[in-house]
Amino acid sequence: MAGMIDVLLVDDDALVRSGLSMILRSDSGIRVVGEAADGEKAIESVRKLRPDVVLMDIRMPVMDGLAATEVVRAVLNAPAVIVLTTFDTDEYLLRALRLGANGFLLKDTPPRDIVDAVKRVRDGESMLSPSAVAKLVRSWREHDSRSGSARTGDALTALTDREREVAVAVSQGFSNAEISAALYMSVATVKTYVSRILSKLGSVNRVQIAIAVFESR
Repeated sequence: MAGMIDVLLVDDDALVRSGLSMILRSDSGIRVVGEAADGEKAIESVRKLRPDVVLMDIRMPVMDGLAATEVVRAVLNAPAVIVLTTFDTDEYLLRALRLGANGFLLKDTPPRDIVDAVKRVRDGESMLSPSAVAKLVRSWREHDSRSGSARTGDALTALTDREREVAVAVSQGFSNAEISAALYMSVATVKTYVSRILSKLGSVNRVQIAIAVFESR
């Protein structure tokens, strides 16, 4: 998708915001349009600035990133949201993704990967690295075991075999281009399949497709 990508940074640590701003401003196609130190200010800034992408910390004062993500993703023409986390200590990550976050980044992610993540979610993709997917699956399974919750059945039964293949590829963090190469179809066809899968599963983004795949295993 052409055009400048407007980004809002949300973190209660000014040093983190400053570092992210420096990283993103190094790319001529990205513009940091604002910063916020808590969830309430993030919501206000989204409504005022209309960014394309929000980098959202989870643990913040006043209103945390979970509550803010839910509100932000519900607004008209909602921006994509990438949650920021240390992962190993953040037990709320899965909930954030269920609430509509388009992906997540570890706070020690290499600068080049942060820039790439912003571009990918702006283009409707998700940010799920293979190593992070493994951790996400483990986190979900541990939560499922502790809570004693029962499986609700295979959410993928509504999909065709080809749609299942695409859904599994999405759950592995593949980009549209990577799915295109792996499954021998055009990128445009991949996008069509992803749209169908989102509709059939009632998902709002590719991360929720991944969660549906995990839950069906």
